[in-house]
Amino acid sequence: MRRPSGGLWSHRDFLKLWTGQAISEFGSQISQLAIPWVALVTLNATAFEVASLETVQFLPFLLFTLPAGVWVDRLQRRPVLIAGDFGRAALLLSVPIVYAAGNLTLAQLYVVGFLVGIHTVFFDVAYQSYLPEIVDRDDLIEGNSKLNVTQSGAQIAGPGLAGGLIALVTAPYAVLVDALSFIVSGGFTASIRARAAEPDREVERRHLLVELWEGLGYVVRHRLLRPQAMSTGISNFFSSLGGAILIVYAHRTLGMSSGLIGLAASLGAVGWLVGATQADRLRRWLGVGGASIFGAALVGPGAMIVPFAPKSVPVPFFVVSGAIMGFGVVIYNIQQVSLRQAICPPRLQGRMNASMRFLVWGTLPLGALAGGAIASAAGLRTALFVGAIGAFSSTLPLVFSPIRSLREFPGAEEDPLLQHEAGAVTELGGPAAADA
Repeated sequence: MRRPSGGLWSHRDFLKLWTGQAISEFGSQISQLAIPWVALVTLNATAFEVASLETVQFLPFLLFTLPAGVWVDRLQRRPVLIAGDFGRAALLLSVPIVYAAGNLTLAQLYVVGFLVGIHTVFFDVAYQSYLPEIVDRDDLIEGNSKLNVTQSGAQIAGPGLAGGLIALVTAPYAVLVDALSFIVSGGFTASIRARAAEPDREVERRHLLVELWEGLGYVVRHRLLRPQAMSTGISNFFSSLGGAILIVYAHRTLGMSSGLIGLAASLGAVGWLVGATQADRLRRWLGVGGASIFGAALVGPGAMIVPFAPKSVPVPFFVVSGAIMGFGVVIYNIQQVSLRQAICPPRLQGRMNASMRFLVWGTLPLGALAGGAIASAAGLRTALFVGAIGAFSSTLPLVFSPIRSLREFPGAEEDPLLQHEAGAVTELGGPAAADA
């Protein structure tokens, strides 16, 4: 792979990927507020029903992530990305169309959320596996930082735009913008010309379950990836527990409008932008392990602020909470994604990312379901406190693992299949054959 001069700013294929991602990120921010707002206000859903909507959106990460990793390793990744964008666009378009006909129901939102989730599973696994194909290993931190800067920018402008659109055209029609953003994103990805490595055709003759367990076993047995998955999974569970009912709490308990919720989210997302720009500096200062622990440690304190928000002036509390959590999450994410992309053999990239997604995003629907249940039984504020308190424990797997002392990213590891085959040959031939 030839590394263009000028870093990734002169890397045409990366810029196409980055541009498409930027546009879809802005659109997704709109749906993240608009779709639960449709359920909450347009369809008058309960707190448990709104939380259940998030549950079905993330349920595909439990059901389909592992087989998705196998298929992504068997296929060219760019067509998977394109299909994921166009498929999500078609599904989201159904919401404003059916609403205009007067037939929108909560059941349709559940179905759309579930099917969009399936497309997102395949897209995300292919996306994280595709970046190392088009940029050099030395550019992964820069690439992931740029992608996170874009995400941060979308989180700053997107929620405010979403709140304004909802007020202007109603929530179902605001979803149309997200659908269009996926179409544009798919077009940019389709224009990438980098020739990716051909999938290993020998792998296609192996049973799907063999491939699935190979990827999952690689993550679970790995001394760095296992604690990373545990930490992220714990954080996601408790963040989802509170996040699933956050909009319900903001609207029904604190009386916040869609515009105020969007404004608070936009202002708080400045933390994401600052984190994305400072992630590499913190890594050089604290090391990979220190920066990872520092980022994870901020989630609990940030989440603890929201339940104390007074009804008279809730916005500043939401802003400070979002800024602290966003800063910590993006610092942590850039370290952990770059680490696993750097060390994983190319043949296992898809299944490794799928296994990580299964373990860390699979906790999201469980957390959302728990949040809805706790809110129904003990109240919205209690559920927020439970989520915040639980998030404090996410640093423990990192502190008690080799990640704690990791200063730099390790080099790429040898494929475990090749190691196994080499070991088998040595055992068969004996020491004399090895010496020869």
